[in-house]
This record gives sequence, structure tokens and C-alpha cells, in this order.
Amino acid sequence: MSRVGKYPVPLPAGVQVAIADQTLTASGKLGALSLRLTDNIEAKVEDGRVAIAPRGNSAPARMMWGTTRALVANMVRGVSVGYTKSMEITGTGFRASVQGGNLVINLGFSHDVVYPVPAGIKITCERPTAIKVEGMDKRQVGQVAAEIRAYRPPEPYKGKGVKFEGEAIRRKEGKKK
Repeated sequence: MSRVGKYPVPLPAGVQVAIADQTLTASGKLGALSLRLTDNIEAKVEDGRVAIAPRGNSAPARMMWGTTRALVANMVRGVSVGYTKSMEITGTGFRASVQGGNLVINLGFSHDVVYPVPAGIKITCERPTAIKVEGMDKRQVGQVAAEIRAYRPPEPYKGKGVKFEGEAIRRKEGKKK
């Protein structure tokens, strides 16, 4: 059984954590994030670290112990450094660009796909075939990247589509003559 919750979350320089009414708020140079703690978990800030502990020995308290610690660690990293997902577009004529508050992607459909960039997320295109999604909320960055990938996931024959950087695409053999 994992005991991730035992280890306190260290606070880097410039990050403040406050706990009030079972709500943990982390603020840093990139902004602030908050997390509502369950009644089974208690958190304390001491010596530049956030310690998470279960209240009691019940199964729900033990389950939420490690989960809450991981969420707090993600928040602390998010407000200090942030998260990034890089994506690649493969295919003839496939390209992307940021126009105003929208990501415009040409993926071989009869129309361009227009994706409105949500608040708290920054999308950049260094090249027409590269998309970078940045933000301080790990869950939101991953969700936005997954939504962009869902427009045209990579297909197994030629590998055309939108994929994450470093993602391995299982390729199939084509027709034989």
C-alpha cells in the first residue's frame, strides 16, 4: 500500500499556503489556486512544508490522504513553475495558429477547427505544426490538450493527426499488393 501522504510537501521560495475553513489556498508568482479539503483530512503548514494527515483510520480517510497530498503538491508546483504540454501535428496541410483568443487548427476537414482558449491557459504555436499548452492548473492543462488532440487523434496507418510530444503511435501494416 502506498504511503505517499506521509511525506510533507516542501514550499519553494515565493509560495505561500493558507488554510481556512477546510480550504487550502496556494499563491505564488503565477497566481493562486485553492482546494477544498474533505472532512477526513487535516492539513498543517509548518517549517516551510505542508503536512497532510488523515483524521482517524477509516478507509475513506486513508484513501484521500495520498490523493490530497498529490493535489497539494501539484498546486504548489503549478503556482511556482507551471505546467506545459507540447503537441505535434502530422499530416499534409495540417497546421495551427493562434488568432486573438482562439486556436485555429486546419486538420483536413472542410472547415478550420476554432478552439476558444479558456481562462488561465496560454497556447502558443512556435511552428505551424507545434502547439504548446501552458498553465498553472495541471488538470486544466491536461484537459485542454486532450480536447485539442480529440479533434483528430493520430491514425495507425500513416500516423496523421494531433499527438503529444514523445507519444508513440502504434503503426499497422497497410494493404499488400
